[in-house]
Amino acid sequence: MPIPTMFDLTLPILEFLEDGKIHDKSSLIDHLAQHFKLTATEINERTPSGRNRLGNRISWTRMELRNAGLLEYMDGGASRITERGRRVLADNPTRIDKTFLNQFEEYRDVLKRDTTGPDRKISHKEDEDTPEENLKSAYDTIRSYLAKEILEKVKNSTPSFFEWLVVDVLVGMGYGGSREEAGRAIGGPGDGGIDGIINEDRLGLDVIYIQAKRWEGPVGSSQIRNFVGALAGQRAGKGVFITTSTFTQDAREFVKTVGAKIILIDGRQLADYMIDYNVGVTTEATYELKRIDTDYFEDE
Repeated sequence: MPIPTMFDLTLPILEFLEDGKIHDKSSLIDHLAQHFKLTATEINERTPSGRNRLGNRISWTRMELRNAGLLEYMDGGASRITERGRRVLADNPTRIDKTFLNQFEEYRDVLKRDTTGPDRKISHKEDEDTPEENLKSAYDTIRSYLAKEILEKVKNSTPSFFEWLVVDVLVGMGYGGSREEAGRAIGGPGDGGIDGIINEDRLGLDVIYIQAKRWEGPVGSSQIRNFVGALAGQRAGKGVFITTSTFTQDAREFVKTVGAKIILIDGRQLADYMIDYNVGVTTEATYELKRIDTDYFEDE
């Protein structure tokens, strides 16, 4: 099953703490993994930042319960139920979610400190996911829109501008030495794009043959077969085929059968590389996501 959401975890966590003992986070993880019958793969699943997903959700869920005064934090990251938490369990709730927690003044006070305002509308998904996951989801959405906008700009650019764009991306990725060196290597005659070679490293120990096409329709295996022929003619063993469109499945399967090492970069991948290597984009804002340094507090 999927990893339980924050508000799938609230009631089981509070019920586990009902004995009034102090429980550390590892015991919570073990209990909840058994409670929800999670597989080893699910238990060990990681977030994009590398943190354990189940442990991360438990941390956020405990924070929600603490903000409502239903549990308290103890030393070493442990938790203990409060008297209010006991009273809540005595009423046999079927689910503890944001609406339920909103009955407690302390919880509402925390929401009021949210810079987005306490009255903003929250979707069901936002209500279930952790703030960290909501942030990641918002980032992915913004990046997706940006990539689409970039790709439209690239498709509408002139052939000469597209040549320099490809050079900038490859140099940003560490190929071709300097922009000037790469620019001298690329810019030969091509059909609707550019064809040429670029150094794989600054010493020029190996070269990569490049073909770039500003196409609308998908690139098929016949175009890749022609590219392989061009590689053979240049006695080159490595090639990159860049297009503003997409590749057919046949084209992607074909490159697996040839002796040369060929990388296919479609329009979305090109836009992603432009974002990753700051080509044609500028940073509008930077947010640092921080967590407690437990080592700092160990000797308190």
